[in-house]
Amino acid sequence: MTSSRLSKGGRIDRSKSIRFTFDGKAYSGHPGDTLASALLGNGITLFGRSFKYHRPRGVFAAGSDEPNALVTVLSGDVREPNVRATELEIFDGLVTQSQNRFPSLEHDFMAVNQLAGPLFSAGFYYKTFMGPAIGPLKGTRFWMFCERFIRRAAGLGKAGTAPDPDRYERMNAFCDVLVVGSGPAGLIAAEAAAATGARVIIAEERPLPGGSLLGSGEMIDGRNPAVWAREKADALANLPNVRFLTRTSVWGYYDGNVLTAVEHVSDYKPNRTKGMPRQRHWVIRSGKVILATGAFERPIVFPGNDCPGVMLADAVRRYAVEYSVAAGNNVTLFTNNDSAYDAARTLSIAGVNVIAIIDVRSDVSGTCRDIASVAGAELLLGHAVTATHAGKTLSSISVQHFNAETGRVSGAPREIKTDCLGVSGGWSPAIHLASQAGSKPEWDEDLQAFLPPEPNQNWVMTGSAAGYMDTISVMSDAATKGSAKARLILPPVEAPMLDSSPAPVFEIEPAVKSQKAFVDFQHDVTADDIRLAYREGFHSVEHLKRYTTLGMATDQGKTSNVPGLAIMADVRGISIPEAGTTRFRPPFTPVSLGALASERYGDLRPHRLTPMHDWHLANGAKTYEAGLWHRPMIYSSHGETIEQAYIREARAVRDSVGIVDVSTLGKIDIQGPDAPELLDRVYTNMFSTLPVGKARYGLMLREDGIAFDDGTTWRLGETQFLMTTTTANAGPVMQHLEYYLDCIWPELRVHLTSVTDVWAGSAISGPKSRAVLESCVTGSKVDNDTLPFMGIVHGKIANVPVMICRLSFSGELAYEVYCGAGYGAQVWEALLAAGKSFDIIPYGLEALGTLRIEKGHVTGAEIDGRTTAHDLHLDWMLSKKKPYIGSAMINREGLKDENRLSLVGLISLDNQSINGGSHIVTDPNPREPADSFGHVTAACYSPALGKYIALALVKHGTSMIGNRAFATDLLRDKHGAVEIVSHHMFDPEGSRMHG
Repeated sequence: MTSSRLSKGGRIDRSKSIRFTFDGKAYSGHPGDTLASALLGNGITLFGRSFKYHRPRGVFAAGSDEPNALVTVLSGDVREPNVRATELEIFDGLVTQSQNRFPSLEHDFMAVNQLAGPLFSAGFYYKTFMGPAIGPLKGTRFWMFCERFIRRAAGLGKAGTAPDPDRYERMNAFCDVLVVGSGPAGLIAAEAAAATGARVIIAEERPLPGGSLLGSGEMIDGRNPAVWAREKADALANLPNVRFLTRTSVWGYYDGNVLTAVEHVSDYKPNRTKGMPRQRHWVIRSGKVILATGAFERPIVFPGNDCPGVMLADAVRRYAVEYSVAAGNNVTLFTNNDSAYDAARTLSIAGVNVIAIIDVRSDVSGTCRDIASVAGAELLLGHAVTATHAGKTLSSISVQHFNAETGRVSGAPREIKTDCLGVSGGWSPAIHLASQAGSKPEWDEDLQAFLPPEPNQNWVMTGSAAGYMDTISVMSDAATKGSAKARLILPPVEAPMLDSSPAPVFEIEPAVKSQKAFVDFQHDVTADDIRLAYREGFHSVEHLKRYTTLGMATDQGKTSNVPGLAIMADVRGISIPEAGTTRFRPPFTPVSLGALASERYGDLRPHRLTPMHDWHLANGAKTYEAGLWHRPMIYSSHGETIEQAYIREARAVRDSVGIVDVSTLGKIDIQGPDAPELLDRVYTNMFSTLPVGKARYGLMLREDGIAFDDGTTWRLGETQFLMTTTTANAGPVMQHLEYYLDCIWPELRVHLTSVTDVWAGSAISGPKSRAVLESCVTGSKVDNDTLPFMGIVHGKIANVPVMICRLSFSGELAYEVYCGAGYGAQVWEALLAAGKSFDIIPYGLEALGTLRIEKGHVTGAEIDGRTTAHDLHLDWMLSKKKPYIGSAMINREGLKDENRLSLVGLISLDNQSINGGSHIVTDPNPREPADSFGHVTAACYSPALGKYIALALVKHGTSMIGNRAFATDLLRDKHGAVEIVSHHMFDPEGSRMHG
């Protein structure tokens, strides 16, 4: 193995060695190395395989824009996939492996995909999804056949399943000025801000300040730029009003100048200090933001441009200057702009052999010619690379004459022996954060790049991020007044300046197409894929992105975005700004789930417990979460299954009496002289006519006419009501009412108070429920005359004041008993004691659901944000005497279409259970059923009917009653015959409830 380490230079510490492994082989590097630089220093050029074609890929960049060199980091049983080798700092004991290959990186069986290139072209997945039944696949859609193979091949790195042992932190920070980036522009901007006494935070994603360090031929104030940056950073870090965060990537920009960042605290340490987090997630709220985020070098699209050994020119320079690594023994540069000449000058000074500079332009400045001459590089003007040749890595390139005006190559190709090709297609300012902040990029014709427009939040861009590629640019006084692009010129650099404007060349089309020309390296998107997307009608850049997956990989198109847009603009015959650009969105760089969650892992939701919770647990209740509440599911007895338990409980309610904890229902106290008017406006039915001491069932709609929530509201006085809501909608209904009172009807004199936690509730249901109450209630009678259906009385149970309303969710004679939450368990136990002689039992949510399904009562499973009162057969509640929220929209044509899904009941015909979520079909074939015309919302075994039943939403609703169909669940391999019946499957007349 040949070392590519240069004899001097770089920021590495040559006095120490670090041992690490890659694909099971041991290597050594130095402190300051990344995995990419260390492997290059060991002569390794093959880093991974591409996503789709499994082509061999080498390192391409030197930072967060790296698309190829993704590795998995192993730590015992823990594996972290898709880590950029260009950003992974090596440490003793680091274990890494390449990805997306089998059985090995050098010999990957899936490389056979390259032979099937046309099959994997743009839109492959979409076309496969829609594939017809063909040939031997009769009876099975093409996708069903392909799915298992696609899923097995999909993805990049393999995620681990072992628990993450590391700790993560989260921090909130406030500052006057946040500077993102610590290159020369960022450092001087931070210095100017700190001098005013402002609280400053500087965030730098790399370990050291200085940005992409200037070439060693350029000096700042007569000093090496690395030394200058270090001294400037040290001075800033020692100021009391400055916080300097290195290894910190700002990944999101949100409204109100809120930015998010991840600090890599100890990823790079072999033995993380006890108590030290691995990463720290920052939420930073800043008065002003200075974006000194730099720029990304772009590639040029040409045949064979993904060959290992082809890199960005500035990456070749950075590996030499920062890590003292020669990316090749004989380096060639291919460019359309002057920045590659600066790279040539720097490489030559560092001791790297530059043999040729190939420039698509027919003429360059005298400075460029001098640089090529001093570097000893052959200068080929008006030429382009049209092919690469390789064994395991790049061995030579083909070069032909190129006419930049016509975009055509001509003449016989010339072969140049080279093992590293540095490519520079111009620079794209890193405007991602500015775009996230809400700004739409604007095209700059001179730079051939997108720049941000004037900001709509308090931020300013500076340096190359603002488009100043020809010099170092920083914030000036004008920047504080809101200019998006501001600059101050530093003391002149001690080297000739080069022109930053590139020739508008993004792609080289060969005379004979023999190799693929890649635009997006990580997702294997080629120039031909973009042209195919155009031919198939995907002209919009947003459609192009999704159809080809251009820019959708982990690098988010940092190198591929502009070349891809340029090619689409070319085939459409329009300019790049006319073609437009996709918008950048968070995250700027990948963020680990551990950092996002930080300390918030495990079950961190607030656990809401009813006053009777301890009693439930002590008496065999198995609970589950309903919203934030823990509620009894069943009360198990003698090893019963869940089904056996809920059947027993539901049968007991039908036969005698049961008690259920309903403390979780949302409860809102509504008071004020306009309370009746408010209820008339928010409910579909009338409440202002409700007598004091009575309750009424009500339905709420959204503004669009869709059902929102249902529940009962009790009139406790002329101007006081107690509204109950479903458990899950307690919060949303409260917000709904507050919004309308605050924003729409501020003139209404109404006061709302959430009292869900104030009242404990017990519902007793069944034929003997009245007898139970009569034996324990004092201070009021509970006979039919005193307490009719929907009536309210006040009394005492066990000397505790209670409020009792006669209403039923089970379809049985039933009552809800409310008392102060502190007395909930006392009243609960008193009711159980009073019902002992009547064989009372507690029942849980499964039995409660069974009882409501038998009766056809709806819950959130049916009020799912898509159904209307008509769909749920609740249109009898729609008042014609008053307007209400949603009344203007309820009769829209689409909401009364006969093809809408509406509520029905189902009865199993083969005594099989019915799965919730099953589709309703007419085809008896369980393997390939016909199209669905509905779905199951809730299902159970009915002890009252002795059958498996369900509620469902189906097309044509009640007109389907009497028909037979099939409930099919392909995921759980269930397919059973059912009869469609009325949703009122038990006691449809309601005689038991009113008895």
